[in-house]
Amino acid sequence: MKLTQLATKPQLTKIVIDDPELVEKYGEEVDFYVHDKISLEQYTNLASVKSDDFSSIIHLVKELVLDEDGKPVMDEEHVLPMDLLNACMVKVVDSLGK
Repeated sequence: MKLTQLATKPQLTKIVIDDPELVEKYGEEVDFYVHDKISLEQYTNLASVKSDDFSSIIHLVKELVLDEDGKPVMDEEHVLPMDLLNACMVKVVDSLGK
């Protein structure tokens, strides 16, 4: 098999945050999208981010957490509550690790 046969464009994948405490707090499950493949730079940044480096975490979430149209959920005017931000990062790491 040629390696070029395995190289495909990233596809959007729906992720559902269904943690009971967050569902109770927000009244329903919360969903977002990620690409099923990420760039080498994003992968390296994700693998090396430290849990206490909030600036890097927020930067990564801005790049990786997308809406159904593939546009970033967070921007200069829109931010997520910290509990959802953390849940998104956990779900992104779980999703990309598969």
